[in-house]
Amino acid sequence: MSAPLGLISLLLAIFLAGGLWVGFALMSAGVISLEVFRNMRVDRFLAGDIWSSGTALELVTLPLFILMGEILYHTRLSENLFNGLAPFVRRLPGRLLHVNVLGCTLFAAVSGSSAATTATVGRITLKELRSRNYSERLTLGSLAGSGTIGFLIPPSIPLIVYGVLAQVSILDLFVAGIIPGLLLAFLFMVYIGLRSLLGPSATQEPEPSTTLGQKLHALGLLLPTVLLIGFVVGSMYLGFASVTEAAAIGVLGASILAAFEGQLTFAMAKKALLGAVKTCSMIGLIITGALFLSKAMARLAIPTDVAVYIEGLGLTPLILILILMTFYLLLGCFLDGLSTIVMTLPVTLPLVVAEGFDSVWFGIFLILTIEMAQITPPIGFNLFVIKGLTGYGIAKVAHAALPFCLIMIFLVFLLIVFPEIAIWLPATMRG
Repeated sequence: MSAPLGLISLLLAIFLAGGLWVGFALMSAGVISLEVFRNMRVDRFLAGDIWSSGTALELVTLPLFILMGEILYHTRLSENLFNGLAPFVRRLPGRLLHVNVLGCTLFAAVSGSSAATTATVGRITLKELRSRNYSERLTLGSLAGSGTIGFLIPPSIPLIVYGVLAQVSILDLFVAGIIPGLLLAFLFMVYIGLRSLLGPSATQEPEPSTTLGQKLHALGLLLPTVLLIGFVVGSMYLGFASVTEAAAIGVLGASILAAFEGQLTFAMAKKALLGAVKTCSMIGLIITGALFLSKAMARLAIPTDVAVYIEGLGLTPLILILILMTFYLLLGCFLDGLSTIVMTLPVTLPLVVAEGFDSVWFGIFLILTIEMAQITPPIGFNLFVIKGLTGYGIAKVAHAALPFCLIMIFLVFLLIVFPEIAIWLPATMRG
């Protein structure tokens, strides 16, 4: 390991362990390493980099999608999702447990935040499933696992961050996340169904079938969400709007939906705006620090040194990607997903691209691995969200989420063996 990389790693460990904000930790490590190893005006370099990073056009997408999710968080969307989906899953093995998966998948398509997805859907489904005496472990685990789908299903905030840092088309990343996201939801539903068949006590007896009128009413509850997804996602994929314009459409659609429900009040708008500002400020600081650190590392030739070292080991591309998967799984136990991306990408992305891996594919691979960080102790954020909703300890929630974490690992292996899962759809739409 080169001396600059060793110093940066040591500084980051000290700063993060000391509780310094991630964005400032990244910037500080970059500044100190340049001061030590390069004779240059670091202050001018930092000021210019912060301005260029903070005013990047691609970042406009981020606050708009976050605001859309904040507006929807304060509506009755979660209640409508439960009542709208329940009639269609009552007869399936696993029954209403599938609402956790389907509800999170739908909300992910209008939110992009894993934590917001988990909290919004969980507010309703946990209460309803517990009142019907469903298996507590399956209830908690399915919500924790399904909440992570928000990282894959567009519009995904981590995919936007990855696209900005890796200089990859955000639209291509959004398209690439669709099939893996839907496949993950399908695998979760298969597990819930099999688990219910093997242990019938996990679910209740089949509930009475619903009438056609009840199903039509349920579709009416789902219609606003489906239309919003159609407008936002469809406008991007059909070429009617750019990603940023689609985000603006999403904010407008979410506002109309809130007004239609009679919840678009000044107080609600204030909460949504403040929530978006807080989230954007946090993410903006992290992105700015990460971009500066990546440029500092480039000035110090760290990516080149690491690439030469890895090349000297004679690793095959498959072995390299398996090592990276293990590395990200371990790192996810101690860092949140966003921090993991911004801290490691300047080194790992050049490595995988040099080995012939597609940068869009690596984005989906990376998002899948950091998804697991959301439900692995000690700092899995979804675990804390569910802890706040239920009052259970982190260990109990993590134990319930373990099977769903293993399913994610299985999907990562599928993605490695069959990379077309991620790259086929964007290649088809481009071609």
